[in-house]
Amino acid sequence: MNESQPSLTSRRVFLRNTGTAVAASALAGVALPHVHAAEKNSIDVALIGCGGRGGGAAGNALGTKGGPVTLAAMADVFDYRLKNTYDGLKKQFRDAVDVPPDKRFVGFDGYKKAMDCLKPGDVAILATPPAFRWVQFKYAIERGLNVFMEKPICVDAPTGRRMIELAEQAKAKNLKVGVGLMVRHCRGRQALYQQLRDGALGDIITMRAYRMHPPVASAFSTPSMRKDDESELLFQIRRFHSFLWASGGLFSDFYIHQIDECCWMKDAWPVKCHTVGGRHYRGDNIDQNFDVYQTEYTFADGTKFFFYGRTMSGVKDEFTSVVHGAKGLATVSLGGHHLGRAGRIFKGHTITSEDEVWAAFPKGGKGKKEDDAPDPYEMEWQDLLDAIRKDQPYNEVKRGAEASMVTAMGRFAAHTGQEVTWEEYSNSDYELAPNVDKLTLTGPAPIQADKNGKYPVPMPGKNKTREYA
Repeated sequence: MNESQPSLTSRRVFLRNTGTAVAASALAGVALPHVHAAEKNSIDVALIGCGGRGGGAAGNALGTKGGPVTLAAMADVFDYRLKNTYDGLKKQFRDAVDVPPDKRFVGFDGYKKAMDCLKPGDVAILATPPAFRWVQFKYAIERGLNVFMEKPICVDAPTGRRMIELAEQAKAKNLKVGVGLMVRHCRGRQALYQQLRDGALGDIITMRAYRMHPPVASAFSTPSMRKDDESELLFQIRRFHSFLWASGGLFSDFYIHQIDECCWMKDAWPVKCHTVGGRHYRGDNIDQNFDVYQTEYTFADGTKFFFYGRTMSGVKDEFTSVVHGAKGLATVSLGGHHLGRAGRIFKGHTITSEDEVWAAFPKGGKGKKEDDAPDPYEMEWQDLLDAIRKDQPYNEVKRGAEASMVTAMGRFAAHTGQEVTWEEYSNSDYELAPNVDKLTLTGPAPIQADKNGKYPVPMPGKNKTREYA
């Protein structure tokens, strides 16, 4: 099959350094009275988590249309990341960045201080590792703030259920909440979704997706990556993709987009899954990730979705999501998250130009062209801020939590070696970091290395109910 190769770029195009966090301490505060979401045209935002992902989200917010948006506060536990992101945003957006030194907070309580700089109806950007998402979302609700949160929004079922409960509290306060599954805001994929609902492919038979590329971000870690004066906790936060408690590992953080987009096209969540995977020749690496994963998701009607993930150098790269139906094939992603040559339908089951029968943004001819396709990273922010200014209902948390849990279910199946049902997993009490809201800068990390500096890794078949001992 002639499927395009990936163009590996950072999650956000603004900054290329990935990953950061602002950890949480115990929450306090008094719930605010009901407020309308931003009854003004100008909106202030606070950035919580200043790595590449957070800087990119802030840049997308500042670039929206419809009224002025000002970056008014920033927080991170790493001062160099805050400084680098501030400098980059200030250079690009100038007057839209108004964050004096006394509104740049470094430390575990920085998220609260940054949110306290906002007025009810403004927006908090939560771009820290997902383990802290529920803690910071809770405080944002108490402060009466609208929220944009990066995906995944949970790393296990207990925190997923907690996020859904918090979503209801946000709704009760008329707060608007966006979740960074930006593919759902891609105009071309929205058009493809409607084509599938209208029967353009007939019955969906199966789906498959691939994310295969060399190591990126902080997925793989070695002992030499730890700084001499760095605490165990800060090391794990800085290298958060390497630790399951902080991020759900590379499976949850990298694969969620394609798992979510395929389930969206199917218009259903799977009822069970089975995953295989393993580690290979990585020498002294100390992270908790596998190198390869292959997941078979099953839907209630018996149809299958096959996901293939590989993080290795020197092997075939691929970034593809496709849907096979009774009448042909549709491309959901080809080469990356931007629309690219995705959003197309073919009369056969191969991707060839002569078999193309529909395209959301054709390469030529009449209508909008592929190069004119709106950037989904920009559209997710435009949709959120439009809802805030127009005071329209807007809350993506339940769907974001379900997508995060479906992804985590696949990861859990790989790491335990068991077939896992949605009913079992979604009701599970297995929580990777149950005391994350009580972490302190000088306290212990959720997991500890052994005497050889190694962290526990999944052992499928030996640990059948937990991802690591």
